[in-house]
Amino acid sequence: MKERLQKIISAAGVDSRRHAEKLIIAGRVSVNDVVVRELGAKADAAIDIIRVDGKTISVDKTMIYIVLHKPAGYVTTMSDPEHRPTVVDLIGDVPERVYPVGRLDYDSEGLLLLTNDGDFAQKMQHPRFQLPKVYRVKIQGRLSKDEMKQLSKGVKLEDGIFKPENIQIEKFNDKSCWLKLTLREGKNRIIRRGFEAAGHRVARLVRESIGAVSLENLKEGSWRYLTKKEIGQLLNNVVIEKR
Repeated sequence: MKERLQKIISAAGVDSRRHAEKLIIAGRVSVNDVVVRELGAKADAAIDIIRVDGKTISVDKTMIYIVLHKPAGYVTTMSDPEHRPTVVDLIGDVPERVYPVGRLDYDSEGLLLLTNDGDFAQKMQHPRFQLPKVYRVKIQGRLSKDEMKQLSKGVKLEDGIFKPENIQIEKFNDKSCWLKLTLREGKNRIIRRGFEAAGHRVARLVRESIGAVSLENLKEGSWRYLTKKEIGQLLNNVVIEKR
C-alpha cells in the first residue's frame, strides 16, 4: 500500500515526520534510486527500495519508548554542529535508533521522551492536542501577587500568549523564587521568554512530567523504558483532548 514518504520514514524510526519532510526537501531521500523532493510523493514500503542518505530503511522493527531525565548541558537533537553533548549520548546502549519527542533547551532539565515510533511522536507533538506538562521553575526575584495574576491571565509575546496553568509558589527568599506550573504549549523557550517578559529571568527549569508520566526517582542522566500502561495513558490523553 502506498503512503506518503515522510510517514514511511517516520515509521521506520529514522526521524519524526516533521524532520522527514526536511530530509525530502533537501534531496536526501530516494525511491528506487531516484531522488524525491516532493512532500506529496508516495511509495510502498513493502515493494519500493527507499533510502535516506544512501541507507535503505525498513519499517519492520521493534518499537521503543523511553523516558530520560535530561541534565542541563545537553542538546535535544541527534547531532550538534557545535559538537556539544546530545541526549542521544546518554542512551548509547539502546539497541534501536531513537530520536527525541519535542525538545528541552540546552540549559533545561527533566523529563524527555524518545522513540522510534513516528506515529506516537506525531501525536505527542500535535500542536492542537499538546499534553499537559508540569515544570518547576526557579526565577530571579520574588513573584508578587499582581504578577501572579498577570501570568494567570497571560503574557503577550511576539509569537503568541504565555499562559501557564496552576501556578504555585513552592518556596522563596529575597533573591529567588521556586514555582510549579503546568503548560500545554510547545513554543521554543516559551517559559524563559514568558518570565523575562514579566520581569524575571529563569535561573533553572525542570520538567517533572508529561501527562501521566513523571520523573519519580529517575536520576539525572538516567533513562528507562515506558511501560505499556504509560504508553496507553499518553495516547488516551491525546484522544480525550481531541474530543
